[in-house]
Amino acid sequence: MHDLRRQALESGKTISRKALSREGSRSGSRLSSARNSRPNSRQNSRQSSRAASRYASEDEDNGSLSDGTAFSTTSFDELDNPEADNYDWPTELAERIEELLDRKRSSVQGREEALAAYCRLSKYHYVEEHIRGHIQDLLGALSKSIKHESSVRETTLALKALELMAVTANDDRIYDAVEPLLTRTIRDSKSMVVKAAAIHCLGTCTYFGGTGEEGKLDQMNFFLDIVASDGHSIDAPDDAGAVTAALQQWGFLATDIEDLAGESEEAVESFIEQLESSEPRVQIAAGENIALLYEKSYTPRGDDDDDDEDSSGEDSDSDSDDDQHLVKRYDAYHDTRQLEQLLQSLATVSGKHISKRDRKTLHTNFSSILTTVENPRRGPMYSKAIDQDTNRRYGSKRRVRIGRDAVMNVDRWWKWIRLASLRRILQGGFLEHYYQGNRAVLNSLPMILQEERPMVTDRAAAKKAAKYRNSVRRMVLEEDMWE
Repeated sequence: MHDLRRQALESGKTISRKALSREGSRSGSRLSSARNSRPNSRQNSRQSSRAASRYASEDEDNGSLSDGTAFSTTSFDELDNPEADNYDWPTELAERIEELLDRKRSSVQGREEALAAYCRLSKYHYVEEHIRGHIQDLLGALSKSIKHESSVRETTLALKALELMAVTANDDRIYDAVEPLLTRTIRDSKSMVVKAAAIHCLGTCTYFGGTGEEGKLDQMNFFLDIVASDGHSIDAPDDAGAVTAALQQWGFLATDIEDLAGESEEAVESFIEQLESSEPRVQIAAGENIALLYEKSYTPRGDDDDDDEDSSGEDSDSDSDDDQHLVKRYDAYHDTRQLEQLLQSLATVSGKHISKRDRKTLHTNFSSILTTVENPRRGPMYSKAIDQDTNRRYGSKRRVRIGRDAVMNVDRWWKWIRLASLRRILQGGFLEHYYQGNRAVLNSLPMILQEERPMVTDRAAAKKAAKYRNSVRRMVLEEDMWE
């Protein structure tokens, strides 16, 4: 987070936190004065200042992209859309798109501000129908900002905008249009921040931009090379941001691959090496991928499977009837016992060289990861303990709060990793995209929201609770679309 802000401009200039918070209001006044068609527009000034008061600046959002792999928090309360009902955001979006496409009369600073506004609007609103007729033109404009790399901020914002387009546009042409450019940027950019942002962007475009399984496997191999070489393969030696991004995107793509038997051994070996990193975010991302691979080594029991197959006693530790129907298909790694010992040491790590916060995060995440490696039928859990009477392990599955009135049960690592990826991309706009029916989001997270009815004390709160209940009912009725 701090690296991104320190390198906000290639010239070495820094931007104060106070100045960053004023980005939205600056964009309206400067862009309106620069455009002949709308000199001193009061409407634009009002919209820009209103938007700035409701959202964090895009620089702050970008900074949070590298704050770790797992969610140390399980609440999405902060994801409520703060947009006022009477805010004319489609008009501002159309203006921003026009500014991005009018590159000849733009400056680096103007493009930065237009890109920041576009990203903000695309996160907090489901803009698919509003950008449908501009996809190819926007791809061209964003590609130019990425290719020329006039400033680190413009480039990272363009990469973020491209990610948001991939999640929103439902267009299968995006991957083919941008893959060569993104790969070249990852290899050749002089900025470590740009490299990490491009890795995230390539993973997102690979997943949502019209790629088949073969294409996903190719990019997974590319990301694994980055991890195995500690970033040296892309001229980013020992850069934690680039390695973390590669780990996260490998895992994200792996959730969409049905059979990883051929890739599991080599991948786990590379991830084990990253468990020795001094960066907790690298360790956690590697550990989650290991848990995912162990989870994928078990699949549902089929008609051809014997009832007594894999009757090794692990069934007794399962949490639900669904777990009982998972059968081991292959060994995720050849030395699970040694791996368990390493994970146990991370789940109980101590020492003054680790901050209290990092130590707690490592304990929580690696207790959960260890639980899955010991028994791949188990999904992500917050805690693990021993029942003193039965000597059996038990734990509670992750429950992620969505807004204030609903929760998701995340009972598999592939769901957790996808949720983490979408949270990184959409941030505060996650709830809006989920409830507005963004097909990419719904298809990625085939989960039903469970309603938690709040205590209502006034009419406004009652109205809001009813709105959530109606949304939940709509999602339940459409469950068959996600399965």
